[in-house]
Amino acid sequence: MTARAETSFRLPVPLNALKNIIVFLLKSPTSAFGLLILLLLVISAIFAPWLATHDPYAQNLANTLQPPGNGHVFGTDELGRDIYSRLLWGARITLTIITLVSIIVGPVGLLVGTASGYLGGKFDTVMMRITDIFLSFPSLILSLAFVAALGPSLNNAIIAIALTSWPPIARLARAEAMTFRKADYIAAARLQGASPLRIIVKSIMPMCLPSVLIRLTLNMATVILTAAGLGFLGLGAQPPLPEWGAMIATGRRYMLDSWWLVTFPGIAILSVSLAFNLLGDGLRDALDPKQMNRR
Repeated sequence: MTARAETSFRLPVPLNALKNIIVFLLKSPTSAFGLLILLLLVISAIFAPWLATHDPYAQNLANTLQPPGNGHVFGTDELGRDIYSRLLWGARITLTIITLVSIIVGPVGLLVGTASGYLGGKFDTVMMRITDIFLSFPSLILSLAFVAALGPSLNNAIIAIALTSWPPIARLARAEAMTFRKADYIAAARLQGASPLRIIVKSIMPMCLPSVLIRLTLNMATVILTAAGLGFLGLGAQPPLPEWGAMIATGRRYMLDSWWLVTFPGIAILSVSLAFNLLGDGLRDALDPKQMNRR
């Protein structure tokens, strides 16, 4: 086989890099565990209509507070609804929150941070003081304030979480951009007449993207806990939506005698939050230049 034929079977550089990252993550037991939990979350969310054994909203007052077993894997709640089925459908809500917050927070934080780091001056001062204002409040407290102003609902909870999650991303992207703006390839692009916007989008953002992805993955644990906290306080998803935090809130009144009402939603929140932390640590090691050079 000729050299040209051999190269035709090779993966493109981005796909090859993605394959190397996945292989690296699977070699680590903790990262592999995180990937497994997140894969189960995605499968549960996509196939919830087929995996659920009961209607998550169907009430059966003659079958309330039943322990695990007797046709109900995780038991029933105070209205006779199947907890296992509600957990599966609640995975959709959790995955929706994670996806929408990532779509909003990632680009906003990356754009604000890279623009501030590259442009500097008054723009950097103004944007970083705004960022400092957001960072001066605990994320849950600030989310509570936004939801209280917007009104309790799942959509407003997602907006509130997104508004409080972008400052750490912006700070990280700014620090990365400040190290790249004096690089030789940036000076060459500037000499060729490239506009600041083109330099930021084409030259600086791709260099900051790996660090932002790692930070975004690590932040997802906080996002899940904040969403569950808002649901627990009645400011997130509203009944009868099977949101995990709201399930714990309604079950806490019966938890002394019916432990399964809060145990299984709590395990779900803990598992997914832990999975994102483990995956973030694995990505940090996988994208480390020293580790990449070894591979």
